[in-house]
Amino acid sequence: MKILIEGYYYDPDLLERESVSEGLIEYHRNKDGKVCYNYVGHVLNPHLNEYIFFLPKVILEEKHDAEGNVLGDTVFEQFTPEQLISINDNHSPLSQQQRDFVCELAVWVYRSLVVYKKTHPNQQIILDRTIAQVGKQRKRTANNLLDVILELIQFNKDNRDFVTFILKNIHSGYNKIHWTKTISSAPAFLQGGIPLYLDPINRKKQVNFDEELFIIYFSILNYVAERYGFPVYINVGFPLITGRKFERYLHGFGIKRLKQIKSNYFSDKALRLWELCYAFFEKAHPIAVHEAQKEYLLAQNFNIVFEAMIDRLVGSNNLATELKEQEDGKRVDHIYTYDDLIYASEQERQNRQTYYIGDSKYYKRNAVVGKESVYKQFTYARNVIQWNINLFLSDDEEKRQRENPQRVWLRDDVTEGYNIIPNFFISAFVDKELNYKNANLVPKDTSLEARQFNNRLFDRDSLLISHYDVNFLYVLSLYARDNNASIENWKDEVRREFRRSMQEKLNKQYQFYAMTAHADVDAEQYMRENFQQVLGKVYMPYANKAYFALALDNNIKYQEENELLLNMLSQSFHIVPCKIGDDPAAILPQVEHQPKPIVPQQFLPLYWLENYLDKNILIGCYKSEEHLAWIQGKNDRGTLIYNVRLDKNRTGSIKRSEALQKKVSFVILYPSSASNIDPNKIFIYHVHNNATMTEERMRQAMYPNPKGKYFCYVFDEQVALGKLDIYQFISQYLIANRLESNEAPIYTTGEELIKYRK
Repeated sequence: MKILIEGYYYDPDLLERESVSEGLIEYHRNKDGKVCYNYVGHVLNPHLNEYIFFLPKVILEEKHDAEGNVLGDTVFEQFTPEQLISINDNHSPLSQQQRDFVCELAVWVYRSLVVYKKTHPNQQIILDRTIAQVGKQRKRTANNLLDVILELIQFNKDNRDFVTFILKNIHSGYNKIHWTKTISSAPAFLQGGIPLYLDPINRKKQVNFDEELFIIYFSILNYVAERYGFPVYINVGFPLITGRKFERYLHGFGIKRLKQIKSNYFSDKALRLWELCYAFFEKAHPIAVHEAQKEYLLAQNFNIVFEAMIDRLVGSNNLATELKEQEDGKRVDHIYTYDDLIYASEQERQNRQTYYIGDSKYYKRNAVVGKESVYKQFTYARNVIQWNINLFLSDDEEKRQRENPQRVWLRDDVTEGYNIIPNFFISAFVDKELNYKNANLVPKDTSLEARQFNNRLFDRDSLLISHYDVNFLYVLSLYARDNNASIENWKDEVRREFRRSMQEKLNKQYQFYAMTAHADVDAEQYMRENFQQVLGKVYMPYANKAYFALALDNNIKYQEENELLLNMLSQSFHIVPCKIGDDPAAILPQVEHQPKPIVPQQFLPLYWLENYLDKNILIGCYKSEEHLAWIQGKNDRGTLIYNVRLDKNRTGSIKRSEALQKKVSFVILYPSSASNIDPNKIFIYHVHNNATMTEERMRQAMYPNPKGKYFCYVFDEQVALGKLDIYQFISQYLIANRLESNEAPIYTTGEELIKYRK
């Protein structure tokens, strides 16, 4: 077999001397006249009557001088690609280990292309063709591992009757009882005058060399299936050789044992099977193989196959199509949701997730990521953010649930900060130990950033990219085996590692704090009043909405700015250092926010109803003093807030679309017990914002006994609308609507309500 490397420029005279230039597929020629083949896979050279393998360019390593100029490419850090062409030549400088590695790599590449073709049936980058076979006599000589494996599998398919026949002969009469020996040597027990033998003696089995050959053969097939993922059919009851015992066969004992038993075989098929097993263990043993294999199996753009590998091992297909196939025509390589970087405990993992966006880089080792790739990665992230915001602002609740079942929201309405979106590049290298077992995922010492403002981590334009190298041999073998359980295990492992290393990087670059407001401070109102000072620095990432995260850049040039902000915030908040990933509840004090004090009517800001005749006003009831205390700030955020039921199965509920359409300006609250008609029990609030809250979120907000979803009106202050007879309005409303009592909120207008002014 001959070896060429994808994308490497060869001297055409050399290829002709090596007898590999004729009969190959099309090539590219550079200005110096050198040629390269941009394919990965194998092709049968009809003149050599053997395969030429095109190996991935990732096995190349760029060598640079002190100034960064490329000096050339090497393989195994010491050989030129030209020295690999005739790998089986006695004059080849490669060691036996390196030759074995190249032969096995060709097998893994073959398997990866087969898996890619199976999982992407509509792809157009895989070129393949099977040799048209006439009868079963046409053969060629081969001495590469892939040919041997394929021939071993083919033998199993073509000779199942032969195997069955041999097995019948081997076991014929084996279970027949030898009564003479049983009666003379085994104890008998009498029962009803009849002797019973509990341990009858069967015919003694002699060493059967046919059976040993089959055990070795099917053990090889089992190994090939487990290691490389080839689909094989093994329907025999032999005790197969596995684990360390089979490793011993691979390291010399297999050849030794096969030589010892060779003289026991005479039939053509048995000798053929012996020859195939011997070729597998000996690796370089030439054998005749049927020309029923691929004339060629090639990937035109192996970077697409590499992208599919990484996406299968890292990404997700359970997200909205627009997140991957973006509306501006860009296509994201990898995107998935995983635990929030700042804090996501085991209990809240499903509710605290963010998007991870990745891009595969199929380069030679030591190649540098280009500026265009960096720019595109930031564009991907901005598109994802905008898609999420559009969905967040949508009134279509069904669409929000369908397209974002993970409930990922990137913007926090209280601070107007944005969650961190981890971006990453992932490129490959070949492990120096030629090891397929370890991923060796390594973060590269690079820092790629985009920002509009300095010292604002929680800003939609503050984007960071990490870069990782992964052992190409590991991901190639994991993908080629096509084992879902192994893939899912590594997917979870690598996602955890991405998150951990990104947290470590951010904790070095920023000083993170956790904050909670003092008992007498309305945190939401504070954020509104000091919006410019906290924008992009403060964010609410925690399930407990009383807690905030503060991120300050460690750069010395922001030291004075950061000290001023900390001094300002400390007057209203408890602030403690808290690295991202740590639980703020373990270090922040538990603060119980008390209800806001009742302000006498004469001191409340007066709003004239004449200015709000066309505005909507909601009149609702509070159920108890406990409910009123919660409305007036005895909740997890110390916020003035009122809730309306959204569950259509509960009395007094409304539709969310209806609530949004009303755009309420004021909420008037009265006690549900109408028997206590007390004007001092009526409270009027000016509406600042609204939010939809789940049952779990209401429970976190300390709401007593929540059931289902709620639409919540958030207030900024208690106000007065003049002297209004609210109870008379409610009474007239009940009569007009033929109701005995009212549990649903009443929507009215300033024009209707002004009629009840005293």
